[in-house]
Amino acid sequence: MKSPIAEFKWIGDSMSFIDKIDISNINHLVLGRFGGNSSVGQDKNEDGCLIWVDEQKHWEFVILLDAHNSVESANLVIKQFSKRKIEIQNLLALHYEETLNRIKGIIIDVFQEDKFLSDCRKVRGETACLIVLRKDKYLWWFSIGDCISYLFHHELANLGQYQINQRQFYEWVGQVNTFEQAVPCYSSGIRELRKGLNRILLTTDGLVECPQEPFNYPKDIYNVMKDQHIQYGITALLQTIKDNHVRDNTTIISWDVNITENVTRPSDE
Repeated sequence: MKSPIAEFKWIGDSMSFIDKIDISNINHLVLGRFGGNSSVGQDKNEDGCLIWVDEQKHWEFVILLDAHNSVESANLVIKQFSKRKIEIQNLLALHYEETLNRIKGIIIDVFQEDKFLSDCRKVRGETACLIVLRKDKYLWWFSIGDCISYLFHHELANLGQYQINQRQFYEWVGQVNTFEQAVPCYSSGIRELRKGLNRILLTTDGLVECPQEPFNYPKDIYNVMKDQHIQYGITALLQTIKDNHVRDNTTIISWDVNITENVTRPSDE
């Protein structure tokens, strides 16, 4: 019997997409990749991602990676989560309250496993790592480093709110590893989605570190993505940075979630 869970993984050294924009679909998620411009010196892609989707159980689990000095650390993280796949996916299948109460502990345990820490010491380079889980009407995130996630909804946009996590520098997994410290450094949180259409978008930092800074502000990304299909929005984002001669690799993952149940509102409405 075919598993209801769709799975996808990619590492930039297998397909680099240098000078090329690629738009792919994994179920209802859209993956956009651009490896950077060779005309300004780009010759490798060190991004990566792991995507699990279960439409029957209403969850998406996405890992976005941005490595440097080699792709080895990103590859190691994907292998580690693939090894623990059954354990994690069993947790994701539970009622959302139990999943969200337990997910952070399991993720920390995955990164602190002795063999994984040993393997990290043997790789060249390190990676930023952003993990996002959408379960029911909640969005959970766990971030090490400087990948960025956004939540686009018209109510939030009216209040100037777009971004989920703040970029953190000097945090990585790999040869330099925050989980080797006595107290590991990361950021994590849970957000309630809004009623109606929520658009989730994850990106590596090439999008915001482009010459001319076309997307330095989250509102600029929102304005491109709103009121059009995700595929067209991501294509427009990547074409803009390509035309502005970005060197860095850029990987974008985005999907829509429509919430029909009631959500938190102010008491005086």
